[in-house]
Amino acid sequence: MYLYNSATHKKEPFVTHTPGRVEMYTCGPTVYHFAHIGNLRSYIMEDVLEKFLRYEGYEVNRVMNITDVGHLASDADTGEDKMLKGAKRENKTVMDIARFYTDAFFDDCAKLNIKTPEVVQPATGLIDEFIQVVSGLLDKGYAYEAGGNVYFDTSKLERYYVFNDHDEEDLAVGVREGVEEDVNKRSKNDFVLWFTKSKFEDQALKWDSPWGVGYPGWHIECSCISMKFNGEWLDLHCGGVDNAFPHHTNEIAQSEAYLGHPWCKQWFHVHHLNTNSGKMSKSKGEFLTVSLLVEKGYDPLAYRFFCLQSHYRKGLVFSWENLDNAAGAYQKLIKRIAALTDTEGGVDEEAAKQLKEKFLTQVGNDLNTSMGVTCLYDVLKAPVNDVTKRSVLASFDQVLSLSLLERAAVLREKEAAQAKTAAAPGGFTIQGEGDPAVDALVLQRMEAKKAKNFAEADRIRDELKAQGIEITDVPGGAAWRRV
Repeated sequence: MYLYNSATHKKEPFVTHTPGRVEMYTCGPTVYHFAHIGNLRSYIMEDVLEKFLRYEGYEVNRVMNITDVGHLASDADTGEDKMLKGAKRENKTVMDIARFYTDAFFDDCAKLNIKTPEVVQPATGLIDEFIQVVSGLLDKGYAYEAGGNVYFDTSKLERYYVFNDHDEEDLAVGVREGVEEDVNKRSKNDFVLWFTKSKFEDQALKWDSPWGVGYPGWHIECSCISMKFNGEWLDLHCGGVDNAFPHHTNEIAQSEAYLGHPWCKQWFHVHHLNTNSGKMSKSKGEFLTVSLLVEKGYDPLAYRFFCLQSHYRKGLVFSWENLDNAAGAYQKLIKRIAALTDTEGGVDEEAAKQLKEKFLTQVGNDLNTSMGVTCLYDVLKAPVNDVTKRSVLASFDQVLSLSLLERAAVLREKEAAQAKTAAAPGGFTIQGEGDPAVDALVLQRMEAKKAKNFAEADRIRDELKAQGIEITDVPGGAAWRRV
């Protein structure tokens, strides 16, 4: 597999520290609000990456943090803690907010077929480890105390900026709300490892430390969680491109200073989901969630399909028209798969092998998911029997996770149910799902119409409508469906 490495700014063969095993870390959510679909694009692409690595035969240990303390409204160590901001907004405790939105995040992930990582670690559960690493950085001369806080000293590094191929928008420092200079810093690039109450008197979550009562900075959390669960050698670090600077830059600085050797070789950054007005963000009020998509009648997997049609290193423009096009294409794909017949014969193993090799090559070229989608259509057009097609489609779906065969089976069952026709007394026919209770009401309505008792016919129609059932008169009878 070849992956673009944000640290070296080129596409490279993917090589791990331990052959056959991937130590993978993905930056998790700050659980102060619902994740919007722009956030979730990153998690979708990281999910595909993990599954493709497994498809290639790697053992993958994926670790994700949950930021429930320490992430300020600006990444420049200024502004209110996002968790405290969320708690004030809803008049709840910080931990109540954290639990609710953590559950909401994983509910969204489940709807999008995003696999839960092997390790999910809330930041508040590793305070002792954070203190240990901050103490170690002080002992090694890479940190200093000032104004009650502990800062990382970037002047001690030979190189600080490593992701310098991103544009200014990508490298923007946080939300930039209320940004003010921190007079305690020796350099503007220095960043906080540990805050004390001297910085935020009203901070809800505080712990004892050698430097006073306080709480960890956002950046130290990811380094420590990764070192605890991935070990000293990290193979693959993932996140949104807006995390490249300063968050990931600071992670590299403090991790390598503490460990004394290179830390992570491969960096994977997913670009923004944009609207016509620019990057989707909560601060700008563009707050589209998975729940909202469902309310509007979209299958969440149609959004996953929408994301897979674009390369992760390109900005993806969201509009309702674009989502409609993707949803339509997804439904047509499912319909084509549902039409595959139960032909005789087994899987053509040689043909299947060739199709799978093409998939590995195409997707393995810097996680080219759009070519992975194209491979699905190549299977449907291939001169092989339908048994082979279903087998190969199921194989590819281990990576793409579009629930292709499952959705196709549901569609076949639905179409079969709708095709059921019941013969009724009086020469009527009733087309529906074969529900005797509904069929009986439909028959009563038809008899009422025959007797010109239109008030009774309308009453029955309204009764069925209240049950979510729509009736359509057809020659010789009526058809009904659930809506």
